[in-house]
Amino acid sequence: MPGAIDAQSFAYNSRGVAGGPAIGFLGLGAMGAAIVVRLMDAGYEVIGWNRSEEKAAPLRARGMKWAPSPREVAASADVMISILTDASALEQVMDGRDGVLAGLRPGAVLADMSTIAPDASCAVAARVSAAGGTMVDAPISASLATLESGQASIMVGGEVDAYDRLHPVLLAIGPKVTHIGANGQALYVKLAINLALVVQVVSFCEGVAMTEKAGIKREVAVDAFLKSVVASPVLGYRGPFVLEGRMPKVAWADVNLQQKDLLLALELGRKLGVALPTTAVANEMLNAARAMGLQDRDFAVVYEVYRTLGGMR
Repeated sequence: MPGAIDAQSFAYNSRGVAGGPAIGFLGLGAMGAAIVVRLMDAGYEVIGWNRSEEKAAPLRARGMKWAPSPREVAASADVMISILTDASALEQVMDGRDGVLAGLRPGAVLADMSTIAPDASCAVAARVSAAGGTMVDAPISASLATLESGQASIMVGGEVDAYDRLHPVLLAIGPKVTHIGANGQALYVKLAINLALVVQVVSFCEGVAMTEKAGIKREVAVDAFLKSVVASPVLGYRGPFVLEGRMPKVAWADVNLQQKDLLLALELGRKLGVALPTTAVANEMLNAARAMGLQDRDFAVVYEVYRTLGGMR
């Protein structure tokens, strides 16, 4: 079978073309697949697994090896990366006879890039430590466009020794890698960044909707926004989505995914006693998008909510 791992591959830690370790990779969704491509382009050998095997086909055609279970990924690599939907998915990958913990090599390091609650990540990291390995939280701040163009940023929470081992691998994914502090702390920063990102896009949609209702052509208003002091990287690549026919057919980050992050942030605000009023409002706009059946679209589709509320649909 092309790209499969033979028995010998599990007997030793093979090394990539770049001279670095083989990378075990768990989770081959849109972001995970794009990260694997960057790692392979940098010369790393990647041994991947995904719950849906068919998603791995394009990567296997490019040379990624396939492992039939998370346990076999862990048994084949001292360095692993995971990027999964939520804490429940991470726990399922870790547990059981075929889970990562069952196959974990002594001294292995795992960078979990999933955006989940810090407490949940710390709990998994403690179990990895008890099994003889080390896990850091390493959430990535990027869209598919910024990742593919080499502009992603990665934050790391965890032991410095693990960070030092992972640093060259993470640099192959994105050029901006920052050690934030202890386990869980990178996730606090990632959730803070994501709430600011969503609030900014929602406020942009609000402003453009107001100008459209005033009779200004949408494309003229968007162009003016992107030339103004409010312009930013996220508005640069996502702002044009509000124009007619520019919404991507496959969402870069759909409404459900972004709302998951806002709800995590709101819960952290509750626990910490920090007011997050603009986050709460942005979350309600995503609720409205879901009520309109737009949950699978990129979250910039909230513009259509404003158009509906303004009687422009």
